[in-house]
Amino acid sequence: MIYDIIIIGGGVIGCCIARTLSKYDLKVCLLEKEADIASGTTKGNSGVVHAGYASSREYIKRNLCIRGNKLYTQAQKELNFPMKRIGSFVVALEDSQIKILNEERKKGIQDDVPGLELILDKKQIKSMEPNLTDEVVGVLHAPTAGIVSPYEMTFALAENAAMNGVKFFRNQKVKKIKHQDYVFNVKTSVGGEFQGRNVINAAGLFARKISKMVGLDYFEINPRKGEYILFDRNALHLNKILFPTPTKVSKGILVCPTVHGNTFLGPNAQNITDKSDISTTTAGLKEILEGGLKLVPNIPVRSSIRNFSGLRAVPNNLDFIIDNTDVYGFINVVGSLSPGLTSCYAIAERVIEFLELLGVELKVKEDYNPIRPKPETFKDFSKEELDKKIIEDPAWAKIICRCETISEREILNAIHAPVGATTVDGVKFRCRPGMGRCQGGFCRPRVMEILSRELNLPFQAITKKGEDTQFLVGKTKDFILERIKGGN
Repeated sequence: MIYDIIIIGGGVIGCCIARTLSKYDLKVCLLEKEADIASGTTKGNSGVVHAGYASSREYIKRNLCIRGNKLYTQAQKELNFPMKRIGSFVVALEDSQIKILNEERKKGIQDDVPGLELILDKKQIKSMEPNLTDEVVGVLHAPTAGIVSPYEMTFALAENAAMNGVKFFRNQKVKKIKHQDYVFNVKTSVGGEFQGRNVINAAGLFARKISKMVGLDYFEINPRKGEYILFDRNALHLNKILFPTPTKVSKGILVCPTVHGNTFLGPNAQNITDKSDISTTTAGLKEILEGGLKLVPNIPVRSSIRNFSGLRAVPNNLDFIIDNTDVYGFINVVGSLSPGLTSCYAIAERVIEFLELLGVELKVKEDYNPIRPKPETFKDFSKEELDKKIIEDPAWAKIICRCETISEREILNAIHAPVGATTVDGVKFRCRPGMGRCQGGFCRPRVMEILSRELNLPFQAITKKGEDTQFLVGKTKDFILERIKGGN
């Protein structure tokens, strides 16, 4: 088969493009090098839907962010992913910072960012966010800012794209691309071979490597690590996303709620060279904690349940790169650092414009269905509704994760969904077993059992997140017997 379009990269940008293209009568596939989509930058993301005023006017990402923020409303209605428009505060702790916030407000209003408000009344500020430090002298309030689960949104995008005909291929690391007679031949590490008339490069941190495969080397991508501290659900209730007054380098350390009731601190910003380094450091976590305490003095430090980090793909021009290149049919969609998550729907629109310029026929399918049904969860139902559910399906009565109250049925649905989970992390990020206080200490073996049974795989073959991440290597008794036989 020759695909009309091959997308390389299964993060939020690649999956958003895939879902947008699924509307049209095209043959589209997506190649992801990892065992699951949303495994890179998307997974280690703050999940903030930015209002759009923060980026410099010289960058195209400013306009795409403002446009993208507005597109979230319709996307959420259609895809049923968790999102809340709770608004954000940029916090001034010194009188000198008020001027900075006011300038941001003026430019934001000029660029059609709705509702921006500079609030100097401390009593009003504290009524809107009681946890904020008493040292606050003013805030820039952006009511259209919000929070989203970035990986759950990406799964929703992929599922809807698959429902509408897009083919997803995971564990397909691209090794070589040959372009001949207006057809791209893409070869992968597992012997896969895919042919397509157009290729969209959305490979994140590895986008330059993909671009160089077709002879294009006009940008650099460098990893920037951001560390986070995550707190137990309900340990701290925040009404707003809290930013410090930004610097030229970073938006600063956030104190931010999640859509599931947790709170996190972070990220910091460390330019590194290793694109696989997602470690956390004592110095980095200290930096995050000190930054967070400046905004919220009553952070419940002992309620921390996890530290983690994510990598951002930083281009040398510090802006999005969305190019219809000199190689006919090859489009680079790279360098989608913050606010890439907010901009994803607008980025996908821009890609459509490039495809139109290439002469790709964009005929809307008669049977296109933009709706991805909301996944059912145990917590959604009343007792009476659950009683009926359990009679129909006893899997609703089996609670696998006690911390998050996740039933076996939810895990089964995650595994058997379009582009479903095949790893423990895949289940975790789709329906949250292992996200609670014990971080999988009790539920992980049960999740592994279910994966083994449903995928018809040996228990030892179940992995955390794909290749070389097995939990088990064999049965304890077998190792003992081998040692006895060997005289050890």
